[in-house]
Amino acid sequence: MVPLDPPTDEELTRRAQSGEAEALGLLLARHQAPMRAVALSLLGYGPDAEDAVQEAALTALRRIGDVRDPTAVGAWLRAVVRNACRMRLRAARETPGLDGLDHLRLRDDEPSHPEQLIERHAMRDWIWDAVEELPEQLRLVLMLRHFSGITSYQEIADACDVPVGTVRSRLNQARAKLARVLTDSATQAHDDAAAVTEESRHEGMATLQAWQTGGLPREISELWPAESEMVGRLGRPGEHTHPIPVMRRYLEYGVRQHLRHVVASRDIDIWEMDVTHEVDVTLLDPAHICPPNLAWLMFRRDGRVQRLRVVFPRQA
Repeated sequence: MVPLDPPTDEELTRRAQSGEAEALGLLLARHQAPMRAVALSLLGYGPDAEDAVQEAALTALRRIGDVRDPTAVGAWLRAVVRNACRMRLRAARETPGLDGLDHLRLRDDEPSHPEQLIERHAMRDWIWDAVEELPEQLRLVLMLRHFSGITSYQEIADACDVPVGTVRSRLNQARAKLARVLTDSATQAHDDAAAVTEESRHEGMATLQAWQTGGLPREISELWPAESEMVGRLGRPGEHTHPIPVMRRYLEYGVRQHLRHVVASRDIDIWEMDVTHEVDVTLLDPAHICPPNLAWLMFRRDGRVQRLRVVFPRQA
C-alpha cells in the first residue's frame, strides 16, 4: 500500500480555522522545534524561552483565524513567538490580562468578543477540558488571570491569600502544563464547557434570589450544606462560619448583589458581582459598605460548596 502523504500546512491551517482541534494540535507539534529555536535565539536557554513558546501556542488557539496565508503559517507562528519574547524582554512592568489567553475571557457586554469565535470553532470545550486537568491551585490562578475580571498579580494574590511571587510561579506552571495537555488531548472528545458555565449561572441567580426572599429551595439548600464554610475576609478565624447568615446580614444592611459574570469548572466557580445599596450609604457603618463589585470564589466537592471566599478587587 502506498502511504498517504501527510497533510500540508495549508490543509492543517484551514482545518484548524474551521474548528478542528486535532489539526491545530498537529500544526503546533510540527512547528514546535522552529518556534523554540526563535525563542532560544532571543531569550537564551532557560525557562523564559520555554514559557514564550507555550504562550505562543496558546495565542495560536485564539488567533488561528487571523492567518491570511495558510501556506505561510510557520512564519506566522514564529512571528507570534518573537512577539511573546519581546513582551518578556520589555515586561519590567506588569501588563493586565493573559499573555496569549487574555482574549478568551468571556464578557457578557462584548458580543463580538473573541471567545465567541472560539465557541464557533468548537475549541472552547477543548481548552476547558485541558484547564480541568490542572491541579486546583494552578487552575484557580489560571481561571482568575485568564477568564475573570481579577487579572493583576496583586489582585490574584489577595484572592488566593498568597504572595505575588507564588502567583507568578503558579501561572508559569499552569501555562506549561496547559500547553502540554492541549497538545496531548487534541484528538479526544471534550465535555460541553458552556453547559457547566450555564448551570453555574443558574445556581448563582437562584442563590441570590433565594437569599433575598428569605427562602432556600431544596436544590439551593443542597448547594450550601451545613459543612459549607465562609473563609477569608468575611469569615471568622478559628470558627466555622456558614455563608448564609453572613450574606443575610449584609442584606439587612441594604447590600444587593447582581450576578454579572460566571467562570466555572467542575469544582471551582467564580461569580463576579455588581453591588448596590438600597439605603443611604452615608447612614451606614463604613464596615457595612461594600465596594461596587466583588467576586465569590467557590470550591466544591461532589457538586456542593465546601468553601466560599468573597474577594474585593482592588480596582473597585
